[in-house]
Amino acid sequence: MIKENISVTGGAGFVGSTLVDELIREGHRVSVIDSLITGKRDYINPQADFFEVDICSDKINKIFKEGGFNIVFHLAAQIDPRYSVEHPEIDNQVNVFGGLNILRNCLDNNVDKIIFASTAAVYLSYYYKVYGQKYTIIRPANIYGPRQYKGGEAGVVSIFIDNAVHGRKSVMSGDGTQTRDFVYVDDVIQALVKAMNFNYMGEINVGTGVETNLLQIVDAIDSAMDQNIEVEHGPARPAEQMRSCLDCQRAKEILNWESKIDLTEGIKRTLEWSRNKFAYL
Repeated sequence: MIKENISVTGGAGFVGSTLVDELIREGHRVSVIDSLITGKRDYINPQADFFEVDICSDKINKIFKEGGFNIVFHLAAQIDPRYSVEHPEIDNQVNVFGGLNILRNCLDNNVDKIIFASTAAVYLSYYYKVYGQKYTIIRPANIYGPRQYKGGEAGVVSIFIDNAVHGRKSVMSGDGTQTRDFVYVDDVIQALVKAMNFNYMGEINVGTGVETNLLQIVDAIDSAMDQNIEVEHGPARPAEQMRSCLDCQRAKEILNWESKIDLTEGIKRTLEWSRNKFAYL
């Protein structure tokens, strides 16, 4: 296997740090770019070069010039939908202009390929058609797993597990019948790594293809803990999407990828991590 020189933006976050660990295990040279606004310094692999820099910064240019990266994974983003509604200008600055800053530096510094964990197809398609910048977009479903912590990049699985481990009550919005496609983080990492080796310009959905509602999430946590967790129902969120599930056939056809870790096993692993983390607090 060819050893690559790789940069991972958002490499101190939940998904990014897990990706960095896997890339280093495979023998690649890896640099992490992260502002540590939501990322954690403790998550940064000690074998990676680390740059504490915002992706909107002009300092990105120097990092790319000196880094000589041939592959870039762009995972840094503002992902909290509530924050984006309250602060659209900041959301736009990070996700649009920050993303364009990374993309422009990939082009200016001869990066072979950029892999986006995003839905920003329009810019990447333009840069490929006009400048020949190769890319692949990985569009993940609702990711959960170890390192997804409450107060940072948390989703409902990590919030409910964190509350349960600490003996706190969780609040479920609405009646709990709303569905999502919950995919375990290690499965997503395998899709991202596979994307390095395929010359495909376009979007690839990565999920389980299974709709799971919040009541089923609670049941799975109950089973993993061998006790019932405390959950109360709160008001439904206005205009919340009630059903969501990804068609992942393209991932199977192009990347030869399918999710392997089911919800029961994924929640067990996440609960074990949360319990171990709590034991050392």
